[in-house]
Amino acid sequence: MSTVTRPGAQTLFAIVGALSVVEVASGVLQGFYTPVFTDVARALGIGDGDVNWFEAAQLVASALLVPVLARLADLHGHRRVLLVSTAVTALGTWVMALAPTTGAAGFGVFVVGSALQGAYVVWLPLEVAVVHRRAAADDRRTRRAAGTLVAFLQVGVLVGALSSGALVTVLPVPVLLALPAVVVTLCLAVVRFGIEPDRARAPGRLDLPGLALLTTALLLVMAGLVAVRLLGPGAVLPWLLVAAGLATLVLLVRVEALQAEPLVDVPVLAAPGQWPIQLTAFLFGMSVLGAQVPLSTFARADPAVTGYGLGAAASFVSVLIGLYVLTLLAGALLLPLVARALGTRGAMAAGCATVAVGYALWLPFHDTAAQALTNMGVAGVGSGLLVAALPTAAVAAAPADRTGFAAGMTNTTKTIGGAIASAVFAVALAATGGIDDPTAGAAPLSGYLTVWAVCAATAAVAGVVLVSVRQRPGTESVPGR
Repeated sequence: MSTVTRPGAQTLFAIVGALSVVEVASGVLQGFYTPVFTDVARALGIGDGDVNWFEAAQLVASALLVPVLARLADLHGHRRVLLVSTAVTALGTWVMALAPTTGAAGFGVFVVGSALQGAYVVWLPLEVAVVHRRAAADDRRTRRAAGTLVAFLQVGVLVGALSSGALVTVLPVPVLLALPAVVVTLCLAVVRFGIEPDRARAPGRLDLPGLALLTTALLLVMAGLVAVRLLGPGAVLPWLLVAAGLATLVLLVRVEALQAEPLVDVPVLAAPGQWPIQLTAFLFGMSVLGAQVPLSTFARADPAVTGYGLGAAASFVSVLIGLYVLTLLAGALLLPLVARALGTRGAMAAGCATVAVGYALWLPFHDTAAQALTNMGVAGVGSGLLVAALPTAAVAAAPADRTGFAAGMTNTTKTIGGAIASAVFAVALAATGGIDDPTAGAAPLSGYLTVWAVCAATAAVAGVVLVSVRQRPGTESVPGR
């Protein structure tokens, strides 16, 4: 994998090695919190369903940050922006660790910290763009490197999940949450000293009107979903807010189509080789990002009290995540073989079908630990195929000067899907019961069934789109600007 294109340049092997350390840290962030969300909720004095708002806030922030940072990376250098995003992530992780665990302020502080931490979502797309440049745009070598990075990502998820599940019983919540903050802080040094500086800056500017419209659209949609939680689905205001958000998205598309250097490059996204990939990322995000908290709180629920759940400790949730990670890793490593047999598009469709089956299994089979492990194992294999394939497929279908944008947009669309799903799931899982009710703070079983049904359906739709939309030769991307 090593190559040298100019004197003093880092080899591809050395760059992938440094980026692998960053992906381990990314995995720690993604795996550390899920087993202990119930403990965090108890420390903050909130219900299980309200934990979804942490995820929703982080995903909304990520959806806004990723296109901005990806565009800035194309303009000013991927390594430079990777360093900035790592610093923002470290700040957010420390805010979460230092959030007060008494009084109502703790919830708000934790939400802010979670939103700032969302900057880590841009890491993998930026890394793929760095590798793509160093590999001289060789798609095969880029795909291999991306598979390696995803493998290290899953190692980090495994380490994070197992460590938090083991330590939650011996460390107070604030001390426990400081551990990932230390890990991300150390990553700053790896990015600063382990990756060669960027080349000269490219000409261009950041599209501020596009950023304003994208921010407005996402905030209106999320405000509508929050209003559904507060006012109920029968109220008019929530749906007016959602409609206003969708109308703003339509305006965004029209404005961006006229921009010379758009934040959201409509021609690139509308290319026949690109839009099915981005739509798949959006639908996939609903399960891979939106379902994490519900799976954790369901496993921790005590069936003797709620009538459902596994009554599991945080350590079992760690095992559940560990199995999911291992199967996801297996799926990622299988991508070259599956893509050779079915093509990249076919491999993604197979991944979608497998994810759909995994979540559909939750509907009838959710009473035992063995059933939970089986369901997550099936979904994990499909998720691994998609996580590894989406950014590389997007980069391959993009113009040379928009690779950072295309790879970043897979995370943006995935994140938007996850944010919308998290808010919807928070509404579906709204706690029932009064102050003297032993089930107070617990979500209804119907809410969990809704979560699993949505995850299965969206994955199935993505698979149908990938199979039914033909990829015509010569239409994978639009010409570079």
